[in-house]
Amino acid sequence: MDLHELEAIKRLKYRYLRCLDQKRWDELADCFTEDARSSYGGGRYAFEGREAILDFLRRAMGAPSLLSSHRVHHPEIDFTGPDAATGTWALEDTVIETRAGLTIRGAAFYTDEYVKQDGAWRIRFTGYKRTWEEVESRRDRPGLRLT
Repeated sequence: MDLHELEAIKRLKYRYLRCLDQKRWDELADCFTEDARSSYGGGRYAFEGREAILDFLRRAMGAPSLLSSHRVHHPEIDFTGPDAATGTWALEDTVIETRAGLTIRGAAFYTDEYVKQDGAWRIRFTGYKRTWEEVESRRDRPGLRLT
């Protein structure tokens, strides 16, 4: 196993989440293959093709009233060929919807497939299945401020 390739895949996943949280849609597009597939929420939101995935993410996460923080850790990455790999990641995320006054926290496990195209690793498949999720009203927390 080449540790440089392993690190490149980790950086790809980190970039995917950073771009999602910062709503950097053009940079996020570069994380995917053109024929990428996704299965969010245990398959509840499944899409085929980079543009369909990005359209969903823009609609689901793009509102200015929606703030998010996605963190992944404990990667288990296996190379299945010289230009292919799979990965499992633990996810912890927080989403704040300021207009609705909600905080959503959860945990999940991502499963991914990666391919190396034109010298760069890209996501061919990504999806997660929740282990838990909680929703809390921010209105029920006197003195809570978001800065």
